[in-house]
Amino acid sequence: MANLGGEHEWIERVKSEGAVPLLDPDDCPNGWASPSGNIFMVRGPEYFTTRVKIPGGDYLLKPLGFDWMKGPTKSFELLSNPKNRVRRAVEDEFSTGDKPFVWAFNLQVPSKDNYSAVAYFVATEPVPEGSLMDQFLKGDDGFRNSRLKLIANIVKGPWIVKAAVGEQAICIIGRALTCKYCVAENFMEIDIDIGSSMVANAIVHLAFGYLTTLTVDLAFLIEGQNESELPERILGAVRFSELKPDSARPVDSESEGSTSDLPSSLPTRLWKSIGQGFSNLIHPGAQETGSVSGSSHVNGVVDHEKRDNDVNE
Repeated sequence: MANLGGEHEWIERVKSEGAVPLLDPDDCPNGWASPSGNIFMVRGPEYFTTRVKIPGGDYLLKPLGFDWMKGPTKSFELLSNPKNRVRRAVEDEFSTGDKPFVWAFNLQVPSKDNYSAVAYFVATEPVPEGSLMDQFLKGDDGFRNSRLKLIANIVKGPWIVKAAVGEQAICIIGRALTCKYCVAENFMEIDIDIGSSMVANAIVHLAFGYLTTLTVDLAFLIEGQNESELPERILGAVRFSELKPDSARPVDSESEGSTSDLPSSLPTRLWKSIGQGFSNLIHPGAQETGSVSGSSHVNGVVDHEKRDNDVNE
């Protein structure tokens, strides 16, 4: 893998070429930014004894770009397509020799317009042999589903969205949502189907109605499940703010890759999920499978860190 070292012109170019601009984290309307890793609390070195979390610190990966797109079908396996803008930039810059290793997190938003919010990151140094990141890259999907963690912070938004999501939500993504992992020689892409969960579907549908007023931070990390894997380190994080649906870049299936059309049963599933989401908002104490409360339930998967009564949460 290419060792990139410091800042490079091609990285700055990729950052600037998305449909929405890269802006300052404190002022990024209809844009994206790289928030400080210290605003996220992760498992500290003595977490299993003390339950104490610490600020996340520097990312393991370097922010590379953000795409806000929509298409006739769900976009997936973006980096497998030679026409993908990030892949093209890498191949143009590194036509010979080792290429840098790129990670992409593709959040497929459940809607008739098939929106995707895609965060790209790039490794600036080789992955240490035997490290948790190395295990994740070489492991099977079962291992990945049990380890990939999302920390979501609602930085700004209306109370109804904060009530549904909570100001912070933590979950193991693969236990809550269907994830598809696409691994190649110089990239790892994770396509995250938010519509695969009735409750997540309902919450996102609700939040989408307030999208132009929301500021959201998302951090991706691999969960440390024993002392040798602590402290946790954030792979990468992204902030998007006040996104406008009409600013999404239109794509076609040939240019970015896609699944088949959404199943015809979606309207029924969607209305059921919306009803369930609002029911849980009205009755936050409900404990049925798939219940929602502030920030501790996603598709029936309880945020185990809340359940453990962590300090410094």
